[in-house]
Amino acid sequence: MKALKIIFMGTPSFALPSLDLLNLSNHHLQALVVPPDRPYGRGGKERPAPVKEWALKQSIEVKQPEKIYEKNFLAWIEGKAPDLIVTVAFGKILPSNLLELPALGCINLHASYLPYYRGAAPIHRAVIDGAEYSGVSIIKMSAELDAGDIIMQEKEEISPFDTAGMLHDRLALRGASLLLKAADALAAGTAVTVPQDHGKATYAPPLEREDERLNWNRISIEIYNRIRGLNPWPVAYTTFKGSRLKVWKAVRPDAENESHCRENPGTILSVGEDSLTVATADVPLTVIDLQPAGKKQMDAGSFCCGYRVVPGHSFDGDQQ
Repeated sequence: MKALKIIFMGTPSFALPSLDLLNLSNHHLQALVVPPDRPYGRGGKERPAPVKEWALKQSIEVKQPEKIYEKNFLAWIEGKAPDLIVTVAFGKILPSNLLELPALGCINLHASYLPYYRGAAPIHRAVIDGAEYSGVSIIKMSAELDAGDIIMQEKEEISPFDTAGMLHDRLALRGASLLLKAADALAAGTAVTVPQDHGKATYAPPLEREDERLNWNRISIEIYNRIRGLNPWPVAYTTFKGSRLKVWKAVRPDAENESHCRENPGTILSVGEDSLTVATADVPLTVIDLQPAGKKQMDAGSFCCGYRVVPGHSFDGDQQ
């Protein structure tokens, strides 16, 4: 099997297991392409992306173009004469002239079972939607978002108790293994591609600020899924007495065996030693972990004690 010359494009920690496996394989990582460093956090200091930090530790060349269609950048790629370009969570659609440069084209690892959940936030959206499964797909890149022919893909079951973070970590590992298999198949000339069924495509757009806000007028399972689908980032929130309150964890509701709420959605129904229950559009939701603005994450009982929460109080300003 031929050892491929590979240029890797990526940004976040999701790409790191793929880099580790490719680096240990017989293929050659020529360079990594990463977006320019951006200001991060309250101090506004520039912080390198996880992929760049990994590359620097491995003494692998890093390229950070402002625009991937710049002539100088394309000339740099052409000079490397890669056999293959691999993208993992790179966040940009490659221009057609770049797609045509490598001898074997460009492939992408996408964190969903395509054609479902094309787009920027497939992991978050799948958990928020309460999907039963997700997956990983290796596709030949095309000019259309996540619409290229499939080389390989595998399903991954989503537990009702999975958070987005748990699913992220499993898909990162599973995707890395599948990516290496696809690269090996391309090198051996045995890769077979299958067109996607575009009529079944669904989309996972980037998370907006409003996606993080809980709406207590929804049924409890939808609220529960949103909480776990935004854990550990960016974290769902509600408000209490006008202040933002992050909601980290809740108990999966049992709508078949619990009585429906009579109180207004958002009303705090009971306060326990380490939890509280909230009225929703159907059955109560038990909340376990919260985080007031400027404070550390804490159990709901400690929050109620410290903020003198009693039944009848409400999470205000969140009913729409």
